[in-house]
Amino acid sequence: MRKFMVAGNWKLHGSESMLKNWMADFVTNDQSAKGIDVALCVPFLYVPQLSDSAPRSLIVGAQDVSAHASGAHTGEISAAMLKDVGAQLVLIGHSERRQHHGEDDALVRAKFKQALAQGLMPIICVGESQQQRENNETFAVIERQLAAVIDLLDADNAGQCLLAYEPIWAIGTGLTASAEQAQEVHQFIRSQLASKDVTMARQIRLLYGGSCKGSNAFELFSMPDVDGGLIGGASLAAEDFVAICRQANKLLDKKQSN
Repeated sequence: MRKFMVAGNWKLHGSESMLKNWMADFVTNDQSAKGIDVALCVPFLYVPQLSDSAPRSLIVGAQDVSAHASGAHTGEISAAMLKDVGAQLVLIGHSERRQHHGEDDALVRAKFKQALAQGLMPIICVGESQQQRENNETFAVIERQLAAVIDLLDADNAGQCLLAYEPIWAIGTGLTASAEQAQEVHQFIRSQLASKDVTMARQIRLLYGGSCKGSNAFELFSMPDVDGGLIGGASLAAEDFVAICRQANKLLDKKQSN
């Protein structure tokens, strides 16, 4: 059975005091020791503070990584630098990076290679816009995004690599994706992975990244191909984030008792 992961993404939010207070609340209610993986991705500046203050059970994550190992790339942060200050995981190709910063599939591939080279756990994000969904292009978009990285995935690294499905149309729009809609795309993603390597497809974890919260996490995570969530706004308050973790552990307990 694949291990559930709940990964928070603070996006462009945070301060030293916010992280200190969040961590105090999280440690009091830490759910990760009960059987799920829990990660938090913060802006670069706060990765060292997170690394220093996080319990060993919390996976330290960054929100982006450079496609370059070193050189004349002012403002970039390399995978080695992230590793040096304590990062264990990194988001790659987040929908906001693709939409607002012009990141294409080739750049996502280059960043993925850098993360793999340094032993960082990558979460590769894929997903379609509302217009693409309305035009029935969901599977074509996902297939194209996966094609950029699928040859770099194999049974040896599948346990350390994750994919996150972000239905862009269901993030901050007032629209919501049903558990069945999420499962449909997750199942398609796994079928694409299986076309290359069935063992890899069974191992790699697929996270759902579309407005997941405590009230719908159990239903979403109950889907056979949904292995957890990439959490945005609901990760900013430790109480809200832990509520999602609790639902993952509740489902884990149910599965283990069956």
